[in-house]
Amino acid sequence: MSLFDRTSLKISPSEFPAPDFDPADQSDRVGTLAVLAGGCFWCVEAVYRELVGVSSVLSGYAGGSEDTADYQTVCTGSTEHAEVVQIVFDPLRTTFGEILRIFFAVAHDPTQVNRQGNDRGTQYRSAIFYANDLQREIGERYIAQINAAGVFDEPVATRLEPLEAFFQAEGYHQNYAALNPGQGYIQAVAQPKVDKLRAYFGDRLRG
Repeated sequence: MSLFDRTSLKISPSEFPAPDFDPADQSDRVGTLAVLAGGCFWCVEAVYRELVGVSSVLSGYAGGSEDTADYQTVCTGSTEHAEVVQIVFDPLRTTFGEILRIFFAVAHDPTQVNRQGNDRGTQYRSAIFYANDLQREIGERYIAQINAAGVFDEPVATRLEPLEAFFQAEGYHQNYAALNPGQGYIQAVAQPKVDKLRAYFGDRLRG
């Protein structure tokens, strides 16, 4: 396991519980959009590009204002932004709850506060940026379910924040892991997450 991929998960990812509360969103397909923050967006994006039912994944920023939504400024840690991914998915093939299951079980360590491994700062916080009240309720109830089940050594630190706006990151950040497979950070951080997804959630991968 990479030093950047530490986790306090006490069970196999394949045993990670599915959400007990996961109804479909009927509000004009609003529920087909998920915005999640789980550390470096390169790594989270790489995981979700593999999933069945996901039609697109974009890296970007959420939580702050438009005038600070650029990589150099966000990296200072002085904005309210987090590095996020915007996931568009087909609700007939997957659910918001299933997107969250992968988020908690594979994509990052949700017990870490304002960091992922050696990446530190509020821009690396764990957060669900909910688009509507149903997404907020699914997230709240799932976090409570996970904590009650005791699947992690520490309580889940993931924040629930309203999605005010998503700002797409610079072009060179998009699909970065796939386009730069030999880059050291990608090999150390992103690839182990993708390997974990393939090993434990083979039934959720694209054909």
